[in-house]
Amino acid sequence: MPEKRIGVFICHCGSNIAGVVDVEAVGEAVKNLPDVEFVSDYKYVCSKPGQALLKEKINTHRLNRIVIAACSPRMHEPTFRQAMRDSGLNPYMLEIANIREHVSWIHSEDPKAATEKSIDLVRMAIARARLLEPLKETEVEVKKSTMVIGAGIAGISASLDLANAGFKVYLVEKEATIGGKMARWDKTFPTLDCSSCILTPRMAEVGAHPSIELLTLSEVEKVDGFVGNFQVTVKQQPRYVNLDTCTSCGDCSDICPVDIPCEFNANLCYRKAIYVSFAQAVPSAYLLDMDNCLGVDAVRCGKCKTECEAGAIDYDDAEKIITIDVGTIIVATGFDLFDATKKPEYGYGEFPNVVNLGEVERMLSSAGPTLGYVVRPSDSKEPQKIAYIQCVGSRDELTNKYCSRICCMTAVKQARMIRDKTGAQVYIFYIDLRAFGKGYEEFYEATAKAGVAFIRGRVGEVLQNEDHTLTVRGEDTNLGMPVTLDDIDLVVLSTGVVAPASAKNISRVLGLSASPDGFLLEAHPKLRPVDSFNDGIFVAGMAQGPKDIPDTVAQAKAAASGAMALMGKGKISVEPYYSVVDEEKCAGCQVCISVCPYGAIKLNERGVSEVNPAICKGCGTCTSTCPSGAVSSQHYTDGQIAAMIEEYLSTQSRS
Repeated sequence: MPEKRIGVFICHCGSNIAGVVDVEAVGEAVKNLPDVEFVSDYKYVCSKPGQALLKEKINTHRLNRIVIAACSPRMHEPTFRQAMRDSGLNPYMLEIANIREHVSWIHSEDPKAATEKSIDLVRMAIARARLLEPLKETEVEVKKSTMVIGAGIAGISASLDLANAGFKVYLVEKEATIGGKMARWDKTFPTLDCSSCILTPRMAEVGAHPSIELLTLSEVEKVDGFVGNFQVTVKQQPRYVNLDTCTSCGDCSDICPVDIPCEFNANLCYRKAIYVSFAQAVPSAYLLDMDNCLGVDAVRCGKCKTECEAGAIDYDDAEKIITIDVGTIIVATGFDLFDATKKPEYGYGEFPNVVNLGEVERMLSSAGPTLGYVVRPSDSKEPQKIAYIQCVGSRDELTNKYCSRICCMTAVKQARMIRDKTGAQVYIFYIDLRAFGKGYEEFYEATAKAGVAFIRGRVGEVLQNEDHTLTVRGEDTNLGMPVTLDDIDLVVLSTGVVAPASAKNISRVLGLSASPDGFLLEAHPKLRPVDSFNDGIFVAGMAQGPKDIPDTVAQAKAAASGAMALMGKGKISVEPYYSVVDEEKCAGCQVCISVCPYGAIKLNERGVSEVNPAICKGCGTCTSTCPSGAVSSQHYTDGQIAAMIEEYLSTQSRS
């Protein structure tokens, strides 16, 4: 057994640590501990000079174990490991004591106690460092193909970036067409560019790209494997129309006798049982809604098939299960609008002239159900007085505490368009108007100058009058008095955004974490904003949280870049934080298999458990539940953890 020579490096982190913790006292307290060969404190150990110091002392003092007392390992553990590699030392002979987040930042009012706690943490780190063992990283091949889940603007952008870089892309969308919510929006703020004019060329490019395989009416059912080697099972619903032969002539729809509410147009008009979502849909083919079809034979109906000259309608079409191998996955599942019926005081779903942002967007669209004009749903008349209520379902202790970001500017945009088209009087009740992006503040100011009235304050209730006009009661916090608006023709609820209904299933299938608001959780909000905790899986756009179109596209490009970085290498190294099984002790009871959250353990041909290092995340669940003690976690062994506990208890007994 080689001699243990531990080096301890204590970081000041400027004044982040040293402003509270007496770093010199920490060094003095541990310098004479067994196996400690060298102790130093430095202003920024993570800096280039700090790394140079680390390398120099490793070589000068022949250090073979390193303890660094600094910030969270999530920040600079890779930095310190690389410095150790450069010095010829195994990078896993490193232990980090977090004396910033765990000490100085939370104990700033008691420097003495903070220093004592830092000493305890460093002593415990040294105790564990004595038992560290060199580990070897595993290399795995990475397939040069990716799956993008969700085909809104985020999924479309990521897919095109990847496909244009030469990678094979499988784009999975649960709807019949790609485009997502942006396809339903009329204009974009703050420039009032046509949303479809921006989006539909990109949609057409996706449909025609030789490296993109488009799977509509499809959802991911199961994901096996690991980074670089995912096996994805996709369930595709039948379309009942052949994509290759359908000419989109519309003859089938013209003859269909069924009329049902059109979801794409926010149920403001009707569609047929066989239909296309909108004129520029991709793929450009009709879809038969079999749930609302009168029948698929000549006796009950069958008119669409008789009318179709191309013979594209296939009543025998069936559900398909498709298995696809990919190296990386990007999740871009988008968002849903908040269900305003959860705020009954506003009368949504009860009063016909209370609508939400999505419904007004379809009215404003020249291709929408009202050909670009906002009307009262009760009588289709043009409203003269309109009131917007902001933060419906956002910034609310009873619904969602977060800000949905896009609602303020969407309301401002709609109000400006209504004023430009009709001259109607528009009022916007707001808590705080958030114009956060480039050109947004200027757009808000121009809208106010155009005659839109902004009232700072909450709306308490909306009442309906006998003539279907509405009374809005609220407050003006600038004036400090209640305000009542009578004879309002239309109330528009600025409904916030929520995680889509599919998010729970996607997080379950992919093993992803979700934040308390339901959106998918990123690995680090600053340093890894599009990475998930699962290697090779990325999140983009509103799947990760509320954001506008520019931020969504930027994040999609970042996710595509992350996927390219993995696939471009051809192979990657996997950290050796995985469990190992002692086959002589394993009884094959499969308890470890049943509790593993990552599906990393299977029985091998000898009937004992075997861990896939590329899938295992070293969480330790199997280690703690194995009844025969056959499973151990590399780098976090029972002995290492016990040594830390014993060191702490011995310190407390002496004090």
